[in-house]
Amino acid sequence: MIAEETLIENLKQKDTQASAFEVLINTYKERLYWHIRRIVLDHDDTDDVLQNTFIKVFRNIDNFKGASKLYSWMYRIATNEALSFLKAKSKKLGVSNDELQERLANNLQADVYFEGDEIQLKLQKAIALLPEKQKLVFNMKYFEELKYKEISEILGTSEGSLKTSYHLAVKKIEARLKEE
Repeated sequence: MIAEETLIENLKQKDTQASAFEVLINTYKERLYWHIRRIVLDHDDTDDVLQNTFIKVFRNIDNFKGASKLYSWMYRIATNEALSFLKAKSKKLGVSNDELQERLANNLQADVYFEGDEIQLKLQKAIALLPEKQKLVFNMKYFEELKYKEISEILGTSEGSLKTSYHLAVKKIEARLKEE
């Protein structure tokens, strides 16, 4: 594994940029795919958002100042791309973001790429119906096992606020699962 500083340096140099970008993609594509997938829920949409994320990373690598870790910066881009994608999709369909989330959650069972059992499906539906921030925090903490400090860097929110959001998300998910 190449050191992050070296990778960033290679990404910014024209003669090493292509090979460094290939390393970047191979290193982060799976983690970013699942991060995005938990937001947009649909496999094909996730692929589109992931591609847009890497394009943005490639175009903006010269603006990366190193104030955060590279993956935090990329997660922020992926999160913003996924949320923008959902806003555009709900607008195109003429439905609210909440309605879109409900439709996407209900379509999970028909998704050939969804491999969960009935319990996993219920959990994903409960998560999909959370408010945006709670959903993001829950997914990053529970599935991606990120620390509050890392989530704070990605979302630009205080750790205390994130802990509250996570706690509320857990309570709402528990309540919804008990209803089922």
